[in-house]
Amino acid sequence: MLIRYDRLRRVAEAVLGGTGSTAEEAVIVAEHLVRANLTGHDSHGVGMIPYYVRFLGDGLLVPNTAARRVRDDGAILAFDGDRGYGQRVAREAMDAAIERCAETGVVLMTLRSSCHIGRIGSYGEQALAAGYVSIHFVNVQDHPPLLSPFRGGDARFGTNPICVAVPGSGRTETILLDMATSKIALGKARVAMNKGELVVEGRLIDHRGRPTSDPSVMFAEERRGALLPIGEHKGYGLALACELLAGVLSGGGTIEPGRRRQGSIVNNMLSFVIDPGRLVDLEWMRNEIDAMVAYARDSPPVNPEEPVLVAGEPERQSASDRMANGIPVDDTTWSEIRGAAETVGLSSEQIEAWSTGSF
Repeated sequence: MLIRYDRLRRVAEAVLGGTGSTAEEAVIVAEHLVRANLTGHDSHGVGMIPYYVRFLGDGLLVPNTAARRVRDDGAILAFDGDRGYGQRVAREAMDAAIERCAETGVVLMTLRSSCHIGRIGSYGEQALAAGYVSIHFVNVQDHPPLLSPFRGGDARFGTNPICVAVPGSGRTETILLDMATSKIALGKARVAMNKGELVVEGRLIDHRGRPTSDPSVMFAEERRGALLPIGEHKGYGLALACELLAGVLSGGGTIEPGRRRQGSIVNNMLSFVIDPGRLVDLEWMRNEIDAMVAYARDSPPVNPEEPVLVAGEPERQSASDRMANGIPVDDTTWSEIRGAAETVGLSSEQIEAWSTGSF
């Protein structure tokens, strides 16, 4: 089914409000989730709502929790999310880092113990809106491992994403690299499973370490499979770097087995926010970005129907298409969202009315 952006956001706001969030918090989280769908990252979109409802029921997610500043040392800021909605606490931590960057020119910010912070590119977009560069490293706790190390036969890491955001110019769009260190995100395997589809070969292994295209291996109660790292040893190296940078420097900890796992999603993040005007002339920087991006894009495409893109373009293309034509939501995901809505006291009729605009 295809649902209009504003209608899907209304559904998300209603369910989140039903969980006890204030209207303001529900808007922040819903906007983040639906924008993830809009940009083509369905893995981090509204399909997460049923998980959040379960986390709330288990006492593993605390609504109406603000980012708590635990260290303020000039260009160094540290926050604790206290298991609040990650979309809110990470946004607040980034707002503080951006505000401080105007004074110091560079900020190192950490966030620990936040419930799922969602699409990391959202925080890069915050920096870009201020004209700043940002770099983000994230690790995952309180969840079974998902990603195998290179040459390993089982999972030892989360998907441990990395994000790099660089401003564009009047001629070149912003560059936003937002990637997992696994070949696919867990959510993409979930979406494929919900659609009854297989994933591309070479991205998963089963519980015996054998290659498989069946996404359901990632959701087995026992004998769970694993995602494979991008670039073999290189992706493994980056995943370990995220674990150490985000997990250790934030004080939140790593996914090592001595740490208790309760079955939610907890994220820690290490972020750098940089004012490029403190380093180089901005007009020179814009011209150099234009020239470099044009040079990359002008490479003759192997397939004429698939031109060379730069990071951020696929998301902009998806957003344009889905804003015009609606956001696809598969039947299984929609059924799960309706079930979550009923759990918080909303009826299926209300959800259908909001999604179709017939209220």
